[in-house]
Amino acid sequence: MNVKKLKQDVIEFAQQIGIDKIRFASADTFATLKERLIENRALGYESGFEEPDLDKRTNPELLLPKAKSIIAIALAYPSKMKDAPKSKKGERRGIFCRASWGKDYHHVLREKLDQLEEFLKNQREDVRTKSMVDTGELSDRAVAERAGIGWSGKNCMIITPEFGSYVYLAEMITNIPFEPDEKIEDQCGTCNKCIESCPTGALVSPGQLNSQRCIAFQTQTKGFLPDEFRTKIGNRLYGCDTCQMVCPINKGKDFHVHSEMEPDPETAKPLLKPLLTISNREFKEKFGHVAGSWRGKKPIQRNAIIALAHFKDTSALPELISLMHHDPRPVIRGTAAWAIGKIADTNTLEELEKALLHEQDEEAKYEIEKGIELLKETSTTK
Repeated sequence: MNVKKLKQDVIEFAQQIGIDKIRFASADTFATLKERLIENRALGYESGFEEPDLDKRTNPELLLPKAKSIIAIALAYPSKMKDAPKSKKGERRGIFCRASWGKDYHHVLREKLDQLEEFLKNQREDVRTKSMVDTGELSDRAVAERAGIGWSGKNCMIITPEFGSYVYLAEMITNIPFEPDEKIEDQCGTCNKCIESCPTGALVSPGQLNSQRCIAFQTQTKGFLPDEFRTKIGNRLYGCDTCQMVCPINKGKDFHVHSEMEPDPETAKPLLKPLLTISNREFKEKFGHVAGSWRGKKPIQRNAIIALAHFKDTSALPELISLMHHDPRPVIRGTAAWAIGKIADTNTLEELEKALLHEQDEEAKYEIEKGIELLKETSTTK
């Protein structure tokens, strides 16, 4: 079959199955990306969630022998929530980032790629493919940039002219020599709003991210959150949208074209206090379908405790005191103790001192001591 015609047929089929943007790239090695990845590793900027083999991350032929091209796809997701519930005194709420509002995008895009693969195999018997979404070896953003889905913004996100950066990305390596599309010219210009607005300075320079300082990464860790990030996290339970929200190109971009990506407001912006005592089963039932649940409930609960401290929610003190005394996990006990100190109700000092006497874990003990110090500092300044 004529490859040029096949490319057009693939584009038309992609539109039929609800793919918002599809472009094609060569399967050449990503040489400049490899240089950048080597530098980031040397600087300690990696998150640790990436594929560790830099050759696999940058050489498509290692993933699919005789790879000739890569098909890049993008699906737009909403940036605004309809009927978003209000966070109010006594009923404070957390927030999941926009990329975790609807059904887990890994599944949504995987379904689209499966349909594309089946279509290609029905056209040509010799087709070989390898598809990936986010957790694969290749960099979704590097592929999307080369294919012309969008340009790589200073916030390290792919920005499309049509949908801004509110897009999910995925790709398929193939042995078919599709003609590559042209890259899109960078349109960030002199704008530095994302870099200037990053809460932790994780965007160290245009297009360079220190993942270890990124709030989106920190919300997914399972240990104690470092002190410097506790004041920055606010009520975020998973992810961070700051560098997207301040981007001028994203202004007014809000697409509700995929029903499975529509957020359930009570899931995307849940009440914080019920999260403190949610069971594994309840967590799976309520949050198991969203991308933000992939690390389990512990990071979400820890972040919920920090969010309650952020709001200084005194109504949560009974639950926090119970967690400090009885939760089997040191991270939850210790973070609850710190939060109690941060909320600064002097009536809780006795509970903190009692917990300190019985605590066996050294890290949790340190957190209780911090809670006591915070409480004492507050009482002396009043």
